[in-house]
Amino acid sequence: MSPLRTSIRRRVRPTWTALAVATMALALLAAGCGDDTDEPAPAATPEQESAPAEPEGMPDADDAPSDEPEEASETTAVDTGDGSDEPEEAPAATEAAPETSESIRVGSLLDETGPLNIYGTPMADATRLAIADINASGGVLGRQLELVALDSKSDQNEYIAGADQLVAEDLAVVHAGITSASREAIRPTFGEAELLYFYNVLYEGGVCDRNTFVTGVVPTQQLQVLIPWAVENYGPRLYVLAADYNYGQISADWVRHYAAESGGEVVGEDFFPLDVAEFGTTISEVQSADPDVVVSVLVGGAHMSFYSQYAATGAEIPVVSTSFGLGSEQVALDAASSEGIIVAYPYFQELDNPANAEFTAARHEAFGDDYPYITDLAVYVWEGWHLWADAVNRAGTLDREAVIAELETGTVGFDSPKGPVTLDGPSHHLVQPVSLARANDSNGFDVIETFENIPPSFEQQSCDLIAHPDTNEQFTP
Repeated sequence: MSPLRTSIRRRVRPTWTALAVATMALALLAAGCGDDTDEPAPAATPEQESAPAEPEGMPDADDAPSDEPEEASETTAVDTGDGSDEPEEAPAATEAAPETSESIRVGSLLDETGPLNIYGTPMADATRLAIADINASGGVLGRQLELVALDSKSDQNEYIAGADQLVAEDLAVVHAGITSASREAIRPTFGEAELLYFYNVLYEGGVCDRNTFVTGVVPTQQLQVLIPWAVENYGPRLYVLAADYNYGQISADWVRHYAAESGGEVVGEDFFPLDVAEFGTTISEVQSADPDVVVSVLVGGAHMSFYSQYAATGAEIPVVSTSFGLGSEQVALDAASSEGIIVAYPYFQELDNPANAEFTAARHEAFGDDYPYITDLAVYVWEGWHLWADAVNRAGTLDREAVIAELETGTVGFDSPKGPVTLDGPSHHLVQPVSLARANDSNGFDVIETFENIPPSFEQQSCDLIAHPDTNEQFTP
């Protein structure tokens, strides 16, 4: 599939960054926890700065790290029953249950500190909640899960070192990575070690790897809803602002594809490194181009400043986004900067269904009533852990081949807080709903319309890991 290429201005900017879980159990979990480049996908609280310090060492996925990676965060599981202190120099690994010979060790590697913690913190919280929920429901194969959690600190070298450390542990599965660059830095390591890997983030799509399973929404689910709606409701001329790495670049290709398919065109593109926080010149150029709508594929804490700067100019060109809200930007920003932005995700906290009511109640019980807005990324994590646990229980063994075979049956799924989801066996991606929503003036979203059971159609067309299990590549449009 080749999206129509239009005559556009394309620039790269220089660098400038059982569900009612006992609260006590989660407190024990948190006691052991510490704390580029796709994606999106995190709760930015009002206390978090909208433009954090510039990240260090965030190469594109194809770039080799400049230095040898240092040893990552502490990985030896802490026994939450012995009262020992975690090391100060690095966040200790976490466990979800007292360490016993019968526990099943599982791993997590997420950005709990640094500029990408607006995504990583709520994902880490969702990990602890999911592990506690699985354990409270009887565990996996009748055994409790013990979580080894590392903080990758929004740093590519930390990801590389952390993946090596997790491979050295006796783990059954790893759920890890936020940006696409981080995924591509660690995915080969887990594949070579035959350590089953879940990537629970919205991304640019196309990964086809027998050892990797993805719960995040892909462009043929998200953008096929968002872009036609934007063209129909705002007009055919689109201007794209995107993060300068594989997520932003490939997503921009998909925007062009769906714009052309809908009778629209992309009249301008700008790409920005993750540490860019000044958008004044860009906003002037957007206004000069006079598009009907701006498409934001911006990522991270620094990029959040675009929205407040855009509003401050009095710009009236509407904005749609593939990533706004994943870091709870609508909570961190004032209503003037966020109200009216259109997004499309599988999950919104406002969705009205029994599974979401239970999920939100459990999350607030665990982390407090003042917990920030629950984001789409948190639910991908919740789904990843529960899909894996269900597959292991169905297989009756932790054997990787048996678990993969079960995950590939096409019958592994459940009623998620977003609605029913099913893992598509051949592509290793989710069939899931997607909802269009508008940011409101109350730090949340008003759902416009929900589209049920959208398949990952590009992945289904290009990737069949049952027929071709040795495939290991990322397909692009």
